[in-house]
Formats: sequence, structure tokens, C-alpha cells
Amino acid sequence: MTSPRRSKTSSPASPSSSENTPIARYSSTATSTPFVPVRSGLERPPTSPQTIASPLFLLNLKAYPGHLGPGAERTARLLEELGRAHGVAVAIAPATPDLARVASAVAIPVLAQHVDPIDSGAHTGFVPAEALQASGAWGSLVNHSEHPLSAVDVRDAVQRLAALGLAAVVCARNVAAARRLALARPAFLAVEPPELIGGDRSVSTARPEVVRGAVSAVEAVAPKTRVLCGAGVHDRRDVAKALELGSSGVLVASAVTRAHDARVAIEELLSGF
Repeated sequence: MTSPRRSKTSSPASPSSSENTPIARYSSTATSTPFVPVRSGLERPPTSPQTIASPLFLLNLKAYPGHLGPGAERTARLLEELGRAHGVAVAIAPATPDLARVASAVAIPVLAQHVDPIDSGAHTGFVPAEALQASGAWGSLVNHSEHPLSAVDVRDAVQRLAALGLAAVVCARNVAAARRLALARPAFLAVEPPELIGGDRSVSTARPEVVRGAVSAVEAVAPKTRVLCGAGVHDRRDVAKALELGSSGVLVASAVTRAHDARVAIEELLSGF
């Protein structure tokens, strides 16, 4: 199948996501949670960018049973409750069909799991940035190892999101990829070695040099881009180690989505901030 033609309006000179998505830092020991604007229903985000605070706990629900439809909404409400209780900035990435439902149910940032670098229009089955904006999403993951894009498409996707005031969380498999993809200047870059995703070993403890190296590499080319640590993050020790290595938070999936008790799993991870 031929990929849909992309508009030529996007260019390297387009505004970048990290420049247009301010990142508010605050202490994880604070007694109050950061201000998050509440949006009702399917109200579109304003053209000015949303603020996603860091250090950040970003939960990717993927397409796990129990976290789809009503389950996605329940998990989002739970994450919002526990994030507020722990004073930690939290965000969630539900499956695409659940974006509007979740975005209308909670005030925390809701991100898509994927965006296609195309214009809105006659593109059946694709997800343009305009569709995410209309759903109430705050942005999107880009280039997850389970839904990869070319470097050119990553840059295009980041620029298209930024043009709508939406944040990009670009995923990179190693330090070299992090350095290369950071040139797109996304709001966040998550370093996730694919071999550790869904496993029992966290990249922060099994391969700390990857996290440390990614932080240095990204800072050198895109100092406003925040680095998240992903792949195998399971408990408070993994989170604390990731922050110690210089990351601005974690990207988590299976530690919560495959847990017997999501509340217990989230509480454990938030305790590492």
C-alpha cells in the first residue's frame, strides 16, 4: 500500500516541540501538585502549548486487556488520584480509540501512543496530529519500538505536533539514536532499549550507561528536551536510579498493565520520586 503523501508545509525551520512545550520542574517532595488546567469534554487544547511537568511518570497502557475502554478510564482516574497524593507529575497514553474518553475524564495530560506524519484528509486508518488535537490529547508518543518511524518521519511528526501546541515524546533505542532523534527537539525523549521492554530488568539498573549517555547526548544537541527512562522499570529502586542518572522521569507500561493490582504497582513506582 502506498503511504499517503505528506504536505510540504513542514520544514526544518518549523517551530520545535521543546521550544513550544514549556516543561515546568518542581520538587517531588512538594506537598501540593503542580497546577494542571482542567478541560471539559472534547474541548480542543489552545494553540499555545500545554505544560507537562517533570520529573514525569508516564504510563503507556498499550493495548493490554483490562486497560481498554472503561478500563482505560479507570486506570487514568487512579493514576490522577495517586499522582496528586504523591505530589508527582503523571501522564497517561491510552489506546487511540480511548483518547477522547480518557481526556474528557481526567485533568492530567493524556497522550496518544502514535501519530502519523500526514495532513488530515483522505487517509483511512491513519492518525494525523489534528485528530489527536480534536480528541483532547496533549501530544503523542513518537517512534515507539513497537511502532517505529524513519528519522525523517520522526522529525515531521514532532513538527506537526508542535505546530498545534502538542507535545512529542520521542522514543530512542540507544544513545546514538537518542542523539540523532533529539535534533527534532521534542519535549521529551524516552530512551528504551527494545530488548529490555516488558522484561524484569530495568535499563536504569541493568544498563545505567545507556541512561547516562542519553542524557548527555540529548543535552548537547537539544538542551530543552527532557530525557525519560523506559524499558523494564518495575519498582521504586528503578525509578530512583533513573532520576539519579539524570533522567527527568520514567516511561512505564507492563509494570502496571500486567500487575495483579494496578494501585499497588503505581504506588510502588511513585514512591521512587
